[in-house]
Formats: sequence, C-alpha cells, structure tokens
Amino acid sequence: MSTSTGREDIGLIGIGLVGSAIAEHLLARGYGVVGYDIDPACCDVLSKLGGEPVSAVSQVAKRADRVFLSLLTTETVREVVEGDAGLLDTPDPPRHIIDTTTGTPDETIALAERLAGRGVGFLDATISGSSQQIRDREALFMVGGRDEPVAACRDLLDAVSEKVIHVGPPGSGSKAKLASNLILGLNRLVLAEGLVFAEKLGLDLPSFLSLLKQSPAYSVAMDVKGEKMLNSDFTAQARVSQHNKDLRIILDCADEVLQELPLAQIHHQILEQLISDGDGDLDCSAVIKAIRDRKK
Repeated sequence: MSTSTGREDIGLIGIGLVGSAIAEHLLARGYGVVGYDIDPACCDVLSKLGGEPVSAVSQVAKRADRVFLSLLTTETVREVVEGDAGLLDTPDPPRHIIDTTTGTPDETIALAERLAGRGVGFLDATISGSSQQIRDREALFMVGGRDEPVAACRDLLDAVSEKVIHVGPPGSGSKAKLASNLILGLNRLVLAEGLVFAEKLGLDLPSFLSLLKQSPAYSVAMDVKGEKMLNSDFTAQARVSQHNKDLRIILDCADEVLQELPLAQIHHQILEQLISDGDGDLDCSAVIKAIRDRKK
C-alpha cells in the first residue's frame, strides 16, 4: 500500500538481527517499513532506522500488502499468520508473505498451500548468511514458492541481496537452508578445531589464519568468523541458540528420511554444552570457546 508520500509500506514482523538488517535495506531503497516485534527494544531499533513500529500484527496487515517475517520457529510463523489477531485475521490481509524463518519444511509447505487457497502468495525465502552479511548484501536468498509470488516480490528480494535464487516450489527454500546450514555450521566448527590445534602446536594464529585463506582448506567461514574467533569477539551476528534450533530441525528431518548425520550430532552436543554454560546468546564463533574447554 502506498503512503501519502507515494512510497510503498512494507510490513516486517520480527525486528531482531536479521529483521533489522532487512529494514535497513528497504528503507535505503525508498520503501517505508511498518514493523512489529514483541520486544520493545527491537521496535525502538526500527524507529531509529526511520521505520514505523506498531503495537500489533494486525496493524501491520492493515498497512502493508507485502510482509516480511523474520521469526524463530515455524510455530511462531503459524501463529503470526493464522492466529487470533494475525495477518489473516483482518478484512484485507496482505497479498504476499515473505518468510525468512528457518522452519520445518513439511509445515512450511502445508502453510503455503493453505495460504494459496485464500489467495495469499507465500515464499519461504530463507537466507544463507549472518546479519552482517545481510547488511553487506552478501547473503543469499534461497526462495521456495510458486512463480507468480516470486515475480511479485522480486523487487524486495533484490533490494535486500544481490544473490537471489528461486530453488523450487514451496518448502524448497526451507530444505535448502537446512542443508546449507548443516554444512556452514560444520565449516565453523572445523575452523575452530583447527585454530585451537594450531594454537596448541605453538603456531601464530593470525599468520596461520592468513595461510589457511590461501590453502585448499579455505572456506568463507574463515572470512566471516576467523577474526572473531582469534579475538574472542562473540558479539552476536548469528546466535548459538538459533543455530542449535536449526540443528534440531536438521536432525529431526534426518530421522524422518532414515539418514544418520554423525558430524551434525557432535555439533549439536557441543552447542548444547555452550547453551548449558549460559553462552546461548553468543555468536556462533563461540564454538572455539567450547573446543578450547574440551580437555583430555
């Protein structure tokens, strides 16, 4: 919907690390952003960015034809979309919903089908990359959905990232995100283990990290998390607790298809220990802390 200034208001529900990065790009490209979050501090962040926080999901629905969701779980997505005072509980619901949540594929597919029956386009537009990578427009949108809503929302996806790939029908974005997150998380864990091993051998870690980036062992994790690991800078860009949530979904999906994921199980145990130690809100680079703490 257009405002009196002629710019379109885009809805945003969930204004955390990812949501606020999305808002920055939309505002910078001339869209209005009308947002809601249960945390007043997150609403304050949107206000400071130049967006307009509102006090209920239903108010977002009244103001925006296209709405981004950046939430923690599929259960929360269902409640926000279909619950009392949710996006659909209004005479004029949004025409398109872009869900960046890493959720359960089967439930995502079922939700997309229900929404299609009501004439609402739904995209599971999951994002591979940290909130900082989103801010740098280096993250990747992996989009599941029908062709029509993808085309209708392409301008918004392009506003947030230079890399947007339509990977298939509804649910495909969720599936791709889980598989890529499995690999990404293990890359971080392997980097942490290698750095700790090099440190114990007496190597200079900054020099060794520089060497790694020129070796066949290279991964993007070295660019994104290497310095954070070296400096024990665990300021959150992607939280331990959030990736552990994703790992639980990954392991549940693996059980459903009768596939053992031994490395993912080890990673899950390590993240569970970090959370048990009170470090769940730290950045995922904190896995190096967990490796350092493991002694024979």
